[in-house]
Amino acid sequence: MDILFQNGKLARVFNSESQLRQKYGERAKFLTRRLYQMGAAGNLEELRSLPQTRCHELKGNREGMLAVDAGHPYRLIFEPANDPIPRKLDGGLDWTNVTAIKILGVEDYHD
Repeated sequence: MDILFQNGKLARVFNSESQLRQKYGERAKFLTRRLYQMGAAGNLEELRSLPQTRCHELKGNREGMLAVDAGHPYRLIFEPANDPIPRKLDGGLDWTNVTAIKILGVEDYHD
């Protein structure tokens, strides 16, 4: 999949091992692994098939966003970046046709 970032600052952090480690500490290992897995996947469905990622759609005020595990309790938050966003006939996200994502950040949204 193609990986984009919400802004240049986030892209610089994720594209620099030292900045990633400085900002996220030991969590940087998880984030590096997830980015590699995302980039290697042909589409979102392939990423979802990896059980360790726990890739899932978010609900409520985060509808339209997705998340993968970044070391409990943190999640790597992203959204489909295809234009238009692939949809099934019932309006749900068509995971097999999402081939680009935009990274939005890392957070613990379980509070």
